[in-house]
Amino acid sequence: MSRPLLFLDVDGPLNPYAAQAERRPAGYTTLRVPREDLAAVARLGLPASRQPLRVWLNPEHGSDLLRLGYEMCWATTWMGDANRWIAPVLGLPELPFVDFGDALLRERPDGVHWKTAAVVDYAEGRPFAWVDDEQSELDQAYVTAHHHAPGLLHHVNPRIGLREDDFRTLDDFARSLGPPRATG
Repeated sequence: MSRPLLFLDVDGPLNPYAAQAERRPAGYTTLRVPREDLAAVARLGLPASRQPLRVWLNPEHGSDLLRLGYEMCWATTWMGDANRWIAPVLGLPELPFVDFGDALLRERPDGVHWKTAAVVDYAEGRPFAWVDDEQSELDQAYVTAHHHAPGLLHHVNPRIGLREDDFRTLDDFARSLGPPRATG
């Protein structure tokens, strides 16, 4: 059965990094990730830091996401590291991830987000929802022009992360596509 894809960003939707630094949101737990353990840090040649990366995650989000009926995929700078650090806290299985390769954090001259083309390519014409905190109208225009199946770009406020309304929107979108169809 072919289900729609759900592309998940970590920082913003799952980790409300822009919330007040001294006030962990209710229902969230704090994870401290040594920066030297993150492949993206090494890959980008970012300076080492003694301070671990503070990540706030709501363990209930995992079961909420699993109930949506999507095939999930990480679309985050964490890439494969999301399976090591994020998935266990949320109770998610190991998920595939979009490998952004050379596009990782490289701004495009046309203003389209650096993730957008890779997400569209990964979808290979399948319907998808993409949850992120950095999308714009330029990204929606790119998806409309280059992806010939339904594509929902769902913006999440990085100060508050995923909320009940966000899950409802994702559920409504998946239901609007009809039942999954057999592949083969």
